Amino acid sequence: MSALEVLDDFGFEAAAIVLGPEGERARRGDVDRVRPWRSVTKTLTGCGAVLAAQEGRVDLDDEAGPPGATLRHLLAHASGYFYESERTLQAPGLRRHYSNYAIDEAARHVARATGLDAGDWIRERLAGPLGMDRLEWSGSPSVGASGPIADLALLAAELLRPTLFEPAWHAELTRVQFPELVGIMPGFGKQDPNPFALGLEVRGTKSPHWTGHGNSEATVGHFGMLGTAFWVDPAADLALVVGTSHEFCDAHREVMPRLADAVLAEHG
Repeated sequence: MSALEVLDDFGFEAAAIVLGPEGERARRGDVDRVRPWRSVTKTLTGCGAVLAAQEGRVDLDDEAGPPGATLRHLLAHASGYFYESERTLQAPGLRRHYSNYAIDEAARHVARATGLDAGDWIRERLAGPLGMDRLEWSGSPSVGASGPIADLALLAAELLRPTLFEPAWHAELTRVQFPELVGIMPGFGKQDPNPFALGLEVRGTKSPHWTGHGNSEATVGHFGMLGTAFWVDPAADLALVVGTSHEFCDAHREVMPRLADAVLAEHG
């Protein structure tokens, strides 16, 4: 049985691509179906902000968001903003409050600095150079992207073997920001600590989690509440991209870790 046959256990339509440093290793299902990426969009926005910092257009420690917050706080869900509101729960840097509004505010900061809206900046600096030609962008920079997982695989491959990010900036993009912070992981409850990078979730020691028991603590990625997800594990030198036709549910919580462990066992 190949690792990707675990997809059948979802009980609804699903597709996946496995990537190694040399490129695609395996695929199963309809990888060209256009799917809503939802919160995976946050990774695009994080990458776009770091590319803007790499070019000197912004600084990650620019003041942005509520008083005392920076662009770094916004991208790492540490600004204190509510989930979808400009109201704040508490001061920046005290707790991990997962926030669509914070990511949208980060995108607005980058837009002011670059003179391009978030979608145009990301197409010009990230999606276009990577060949993500079928990426669609509408609405929020935190949840507004959609496209096939074949395009998402190009982003995962970039995070596995960067070509657009200089080494120091790739490290900044993927390292844990404010590592001590506790927070609620959507769909999985309280995590202590709850590590995030810049628009990317970091696995750390989270349990329960949607990645596998065998994934390293340095694994980065994101999942979206409409069933799209990806992870990149630098220790295993592997990436996995998954798309389903179902809202994130108990089947994802149960099957995704088993799928990850099967991929690691076969390809790691």
